[in-house]
Amino acid sequence: MLIAPFGATFGFVSVALAFLATRKGLTVAQGAELIAVGMFPNVWKFFWAPLADTTLTRKRWYLLSCILCAAGMFAMAAVPLGPPTLGPMGVIVLVTSVAATFLGFAVEAMIAHLTPAADRGRVSGWFQAGNLGGVGLGGGAGLWLLTNLPAGWQTGLVLAALTLGCAAVLPLLPDVVAEPRDGSLAGAIRAVAVDIWQVIRSRDGVLCAVLCFVPVGTGAAAGVLTQAEVAAFWGVGAHEVELVQGLLTGVISMVGCLIGGYGCRFFGARTAYVVYGAIMASVTAAMAVAPANPATYMIFSLAYALVTGFCYAAFSGFVFDAIGAGNAATKYNGFASLSNTPIWYMGLLLAAAEILLGPKNMLLTESACGVLGILGFATALLLWRPQPARAVAAEPVST
Repeated sequence: MLIAPFGATFGFVSVALAFLATRKGLTVAQGAELIAVGMFPNVWKFFWAPLADTTLTRKRWYLLSCILCAAGMFAMAAVPLGPPTLGPMGVIVLVTSVAATFLGFAVEAMIAHLTPAADRGRVSGWFQAGNLGGVGLGGGAGLWLLTNLPAGWQTGLVLAALTLGCAAVLPLLPDVVAEPRDGSLAGAIRAVAVDIWQVIRSRDGVLCAVLCFVPVGTGAAAGVLTQAEVAAFWGVGAHEVELVQGLLTGVISMVGCLIGGYGCRFFGARTAYVVYGAIMASVTAAMAVAPANPATYMIFSLAYALVTGFCYAAFSGFVFDAIGAGNAATKYNGFASLSNTPIWYMGLLLAAAEILLGPKNMLLTESACGVLGILGFATALLLWRPQPARAVAAEPVST
C-alpha cells in the first residue's frame, strides 16, 4: 500500500492520459512524449536520492511526498488535456513524478533496513505488486473516472483522497532514521558516493548495472498499446482499454510480482530476471503473429502484464541483494535509474516503430531488443567471470 501512489501517479499518465491523448488532438508521438516526461525523473533520481538518505526520517519523507503526489494527481485530472495545455500538463507531470521519487526513496529504505536477507525475494514481490498494481489500478480508475464524471476536478479529488489514504498503514511499520553523518550535507553525500562505488566496483555490482541498462523486461510496449489509435488496430475501444490496461492489468501484474518474487527464492533473482525477460520477448512476438482482434489484444496484454510483474519482482530482488542496508535509497536508485533508462528509451523507440512500421512490427521490435539485451548480459557474464581463489602457502602456527 505504501508504494502504490508511486505507481498510481505514473499509471495515470501512462494509461489514462495516454489513451485520451489521440482523442484530445495529440499525436501518438506526443502521447509517448508525455509518458517520457513522467519517466524522466526516474532516470535521474539517483542524483537527489542522497537527500532522502541523509536528512529526514523515512516516515517524514513519505508523508511530505505523499501530500505532493496527491496534489499532482488532482492537478493532472483537473487540467483539460489538449494541444494548448500540453506544456502546462508536462510541467505538472514532471513535478508529480519528482515528488513520487521521494515517496519511493522512503519505502525502499524501509525495505532495505527492515527485511531479513532470506525474505528479500518475497518482499520484493509484494513491493512491486504495489508498484505495478498502482500503475494498473491508478491508470484504469483514472481513465474510468475521467470518462464518467462530469468534471476533471471531481476525478482529481477522488484520486487525491485515495493517494493520501495509502499513508494510513504507515504507523504499522517502525521508522528508519537518516543515515548518520558528520559535518555538512555535502560531506555526507561524498560518503554515500564512496559507499556506492564499493558496490559498483564489485562483480555483482557490475553485472547488476549491466542487467539494469539492457532492454530486458522493460514492459514499455504497454504505454504504446494503451493509446486509442494503436488499440483500435485490434478493434479495441475505451471500455476494453480501461478494463484490460487498468483494472485487470493491475490485478494480473500484482499476481505476476508475487509469483516472480517467490521464483527468485528458487532460481536466484539475477537468473530469474533473464528467464523472465526471455518469456516477455516470446509474448510480444506471439502477439505480433496472432490475428488482430479484440481477443488477441486482451489475452496478450494480460500475459504481458503478468510477465512484467515477474521481471519487476526479480529486478528488486537482485538489486536488494547487491546493495545491503546502508544508504539504501541512494544505492537502490542508482540501479533503478539505470533500469528506467531502457524503459524510457524503449518507450520512445517503440512509439517511433509503431508510426513507421505499424503495431505488429512494433511488437517484433520489442522482442528483438529483448533478445539482444539477453545476449549483451551473457557477454558481460563471460567477461566478468569469478576469479579462481589463489592458493595460499601454509604458515607455521605460533604457540
